[in-house]
Amino acid sequence: MHALIFDRFGSADVLRWDVVADPVPGPGQALVRMRAVGLNFADVYRRNGTYHLSGQAPWILGYEGAGVIETAAAGDALFPVGTRVGFADMPYANAELVAVDVDKLIALPADIEVETAAAVLLQGLTAQYLLADSYPIRAGDTVVVHAAAGGVGLLLTQMAKAAGARVIGVASRAAKCAAAMAAGADTAVGYDNLVDNVRTLTQGRGADVVYDSVGRTLGDSLASARIGGTVVFYGMAAGDPDPVDPRLLMDRSLTLTGGDLWNVLTSAQIRRERAAALFEQIRAGSLLPRIAGRFALSDGAKAHAFLESREAIGKVVLTLA
Repeated sequence: MHALIFDRFGSADVLRWDVVADPVPGPGQALVRMRAVGLNFADVYRRNGTYHLSGQAPWILGYEGAGVIETAAAGDALFPVGTRVGFADMPYANAELVAVDVDKLIALPADIEVETAAAVLLQGLTAQYLLADSYPIRAGDTVVVHAAAGGVGLLLTQMAKAAGARVIGVASRAAKCAAAMAAGADTAVGYDNLVDNVRTLTQGRGADVVYDSVGRTLGDSLASARIGGTVVFYGMAAGDPDPVDPRLLMDRSLTLTGGDLWNVLTSAQIRRERAAALFEQIRAGSLLPRIAGRFALSDGAKAHAFLESREAIGKVVLTLA
């Protein structure tokens, strides 16, 4: 088979489309012929050596995608050959064939395209748990969403609006603020004077909850929350945050909580139930995944460069014929 591989850390130029051995499914695994792959910043971080990579070069990136069962797992009747499936957390997805644990497979309904699944599964399930588990959104809540034009941010904005919240999107440029507004944000602001802007927009009260995936903005997020408010910290796109003095939390009765999707998707049943709810929102029209760009997987280097340019608004998807 062909795969997008690299054997040294560096810029997008280290990636190449080359022939590698077909994967051999282990016990409880099916072989999936890929049709679409979701590109995430984690792939960039692994490519440049920031995130840990297991095994030896050449490495294959990718954790999220969708395709068709090529070889069913021994003894499994849920996913026969030809079944359209997606997954959000299985390695080596940047290839024509991927061995996937049956427990991590999600059957795709007939009205959910493979590109849609690749664009929404990882980040949609993330946005879902952020609103349902990290802080249960209530109608009337004021919500601040950092990186509101990013893959998670756009979905988080739409889900919060569907739950009846007032959403303040935060983005780095005018075009991204416009995208956040198009996704349903009531208003969108930049990172300059963020705390003052949030305080003005909330008549000095502050937000009920702030979703922070940027990291370096954590101090502003805490200052933007109301007394008794919550900050949900779930990413470090701009680097690690400064340490937080717990007395600050005590003095303003703030809650600072973290979030990680893998602490939520703890079984095949939960994974599939949550994916089904996600698909239902798409079917109902309350959730519209935005694809920022489509690239052939063989042109993965161009896709990485596009994602790193910070021009992407929405999800970058890699496709296979």
